[in-house]
Amino acid sequence: MTATTADVWLPFPAEEIDGLPENLNYLFWDGGTEYPGNPADCAYYVVPYMKGPEIAQRPLAAMSGVQVVQTLSAGIDHVEPGLGLLPAGVRLCNAKGVHEASTAELTLALILASLRGFPGFVHGQDKEEWRSGFYPALADKSVLIVGYGSIGSAIEDRLAPFECARVARVARSARTTARGPVHTLDDLPALLPEADVVILSTPLNPSTQGLVGADFLAAMPDGALLVNVARGGVVDTKALLSELESGRLRAALDVTDPEPLPQGHPLWHAPNVLITPHVGGSTSAFEPRAKRLLAAQLTRFAAGEPVRNVVTTTG
Repeated sequence: MTATTADVWLPFPAEEIDGLPENLNYLFWDGGTEYPGNPADCAYYVVPYMKGPEIAQRPLAAMSGVQVVQTLSAGIDHVEPGLGLLPAGVRLCNAKGVHEASTAELTLALILASLRGFPGFVHGQDKEEWRSGFYPALADKSVLIVGYGSIGSAIEDRLAPFECARVARVARSARTTARGPVHTLDDLPALLPEADVVILSTPLNPSTQGLVGADFLAAMPDGALLVNVARGGVVDTKALLSELESGRLRAALDVTDPEPLPQGHPLWHAPNVLITPHVGGSTSAFEPRAKRLLAAQLTRFAAGEPVRNVVTTTG
């Protein structure tokens, strides 16, 4: 199958995306029961956004001619388990460049809301109570970003005006950036005791599954804030609950394990926790950036040029 005769499955109607090449056959599928065409004819599959792993992986086994699988999320963990169903040589691309602004915004919102006591103010407003007092500031705090990819870097961009005492960075590989060194996960035991705020923005993979367990949390100083905008599985929920219920740590979570968090789960009512329902990327900034990404990727694909943001290739 050549790109010029290829079916492309899109979760947006093609007419809503400016700049798409004309020599491809666009079919709209956003996770509905009926497929828009024969999956075997699909060469470029754009995974429906935020529809869950079952829908994301449902057509993969039948996509015998697919060449590219494109997520509209930064993470690929909802698609990765189904890659074994695909033929060799399929490129899996993520949505680098789409979610950095929104996720970084939410990260700062979670930090500031948690430190400055906004949950208590909201409850006070409900009860017509004036809850004045002194609250922690982000200024003069030491911040540790665990997962220093494009989202981690965007978070640091937005931390810059807040007069933090220090920002430390951790990623899979050590390197040097214009802002300073990036450490490896092996350096966490030395970095955690100095961190007033720990931000998780790392992908979920075997090396980060359960990374934030009892030992990780115990190394954080009393009163520290854990902010998770990564994936729920990066954190051991039981270990976090223990620290929250003791009152030693605080948390602000956009993602949880399990997710969605079921009714009756103790995390809902744990002390010192602020929970948002996985809305880091779900803003008005998503759609225009996603459409620009798709137009650029498909233009390259139609021209026979390498697509960008390739995370892995099946083999």
